[in-house]
Amino acid sequence: MNDVPKLFGSLVFNESVMKDRLPTATYKAYKAAVLAGTPLNLEIANIIANAMKDWALEHGCTHFTHWFQPMTGITAEKHESFISPTAEGRVIMDFSGKELIQGEPDASSFPSGGLRATFEARGYTAWDPTSYAFIKDNCLCIPTAFCSYTGEVLDKKTPLLRSMNTVSKAACKLLKLFGIDTIRVNSTVGPEQEYFLVDKKMWEKRKDLVYTGRTLFGAKSPRGQELDDHYFGIIKQRVLSFMKDLDDELWKLGVLAKTEHNEVAPAQHELAPIFTTTNVASDHNQLMMEFMKRVALRHGLVCLLHEKPFDGVNGSGKHNNWSLSTEEGLNLLDPGKEPYKNLRFLTFLAAIIKAVDEYQDLLRVSVASAGNDHRLGANEAPPAIVSMFLGTELTAVLEAIAADKVYNGNPESYIKVSDDTIPALVKDNTDRNRTSPFAFTGNKFEFRMLGSMFSIAGPNIVLNTIVAEELDEFADKLADAPDLEAAVYDLVKETYKAHKRIVFNGNGYTDEWVDEAAKRGLLNLKSTPEALPYLGHAKNIELFEKHNIFTKAEVESRVEILLENYSTTISIEAATMLDMFHKDILPAVTAYTEDLTKAVLDKKAAGVSAGFEGALADKLSKLGGEMYASSLKLEDGLKEAAEIGDSEKQALYYHDTVLEEMGKLRSAVDAAEALTGGKYLDYPTYGELLFGVNE
Repeated sequence: MNDVPKLFGSLVFNESVMKDRLPTATYKAYKAAVLAGTPLNLEIANIIANAMKDWALEHGCTHFTHWFQPMTGITAEKHESFISPTAEGRVIMDFSGKELIQGEPDASSFPSGGLRATFEARGYTAWDPTSYAFIKDNCLCIPTAFCSYTGEVLDKKTPLLRSMNTVSKAACKLLKLFGIDTIRVNSTVGPEQEYFLVDKKMWEKRKDLVYTGRTLFGAKSPRGQELDDHYFGIIKQRVLSFMKDLDDELWKLGVLAKTEHNEVAPAQHELAPIFTTTNVASDHNQLMMEFMKRVALRHGLVCLLHEKPFDGVNGSGKHNNWSLSTEEGLNLLDPGKEPYKNLRFLTFLAAIIKAVDEYQDLLRVSVASAGNDHRLGANEAPPAIVSMFLGTELTAVLEAIAADKVYNGNPESYIKVSDDTIPALVKDNTDRNRTSPFAFTGNKFEFRMLGSMFSIAGPNIVLNTIVAEELDEFADKLADAPDLEAAVYDLVKETYKAHKRIVFNGNGYTDEWVDEAAKRGLLNLKSTPEALPYLGHAKNIELFEKHNIFTKAEVESRVEILLENYSTTISIEAATMLDMFHKDILPAVTAYTEDLTKAVLDKKAAGVSAGFEGALADKLSKLGGEMYASSLKLEDGLKEAAEIGDSEKQALYYHDTVLEEMGKLRSAVDAAEALTGGKYLDYPTYGELLFGVNE
């Protein structure tokens, strides 16, 4: 049995290691710089670099890398050895403060949205001392930010750190009015990661899974998730073994892997960590996704992180549990036992309500992708309409304040399960709403719209920034109030009445809510091409520039990157469909049809009634014609899409024309697959994939 406390963080250059290896003055200087957000001088950096190198060498490292997160949504690394030549023709192992603080990867080949040309290659990485260095593959990994030679932000970490500083400053400013003086307020996140596991040998036979991460064809399995028996069900031994190994790997890296269970769909699972600061949580989620894929391979499995790998069963999301806490650990979203008297909480709550309403477009954009479009609004994930769930008690508190009425509160209640055997359960003050995109869950908000492949950086950049905007405004409004309590209640009243349209505690899956949301004036941006242009709207650019998160050019570059990514994703999927259709599906259906036709002729020659063979051959022949006609239209659509020069128009064309034709081709192919003999199909079916890991 593993000694988990000893294992945890054993491959991390954390504060415990620093205290042991750094001079006291150096460690204090490092801590002061991290808390204040100021750079370390080279002398201090040299001492830290040397200690870091010695520690890494003791763990078998020969290389180091600046580990960064470009606009691809995944991580990047360039490995450099520690060797340095000597005059005697030998080498020593060396690592300087300069190498720790700054690196220089090629900046030309990463997505830049027009910020950089191919010939403009120089870029810089800069050490992020707020996220600990760690060891992976005998390489010292140093979390870093990434920018171009001319200073443009080319990564996800830099704006995330900026947004964290922005919301911290605004929150600290507001807290002072309530008599709380703290050096920093941290945004914290615990992202719940959903994923699928399939057998590797089966995965290798599916070109669509290999090339795109999702199945593009597949007749419905006789059994799916209808029995509701997979959710929290007994975990299969092979999967359990994978989970155990994954925990060990993540614990070594200091990732707070906590809760794991089966999810709703067959072959679907979830891993949830304990919350931590948003920057670290973002780094850790990248490591979690990477090691899910790595560890799965050791067990003959493949981890699928696509939002919708299988049609007809639930897809995968990533619930982003977000809150704000002071450096001393005070959770600012904890309502306490009497929320109606908690002025601080009510002020922060009102600011968040205002932020979500005014910037609902940005929240929707932050979760937009080709993969996530398959989930949102499909009765398995929140709709594409952004709204907030506050629950019974908080809504009643706000309604009372808005009506100038006294709220008397709800006494603590209990649930009696049995007479004496089981102790009474303390009942929460509100239920949970899994259909809400942005739900209050006791002392945090759960942003449930994220797709499973997402970097959590983007959505949290938006969350931090829009909340900072409102907290800053509230602080200014309350700064000179002669009666703070009265001013808070007036502000909460005014804010709630102006923005209560965003609050919805009902079932977000119904058509009635779609109609109601439209009456309230809420946006319903159903697709990524429809949503992305909102990122470049004037009010949003003004917001990001005001808080020094992005420049106008950086915002516009991100719109371009996301539009291009959408179009490229659909293009690859369509090309894969055509490849599978011509090389696998059409030959299989044709071969089966020919055998059926031969059986008809043979029976007639023998004087036997042909019966079902002729009818089945006729069905397959008609479906073959439909498939082929649809494939020709899809080929034409791909050619036309490639000729469209405007990225926004191209993305819309891919959505409106190419994706629609892909759906038609799939419909015909799936119908044919359901009728085709199993021995003719060269790829595993849905049933085999979803229930293939059964030991």
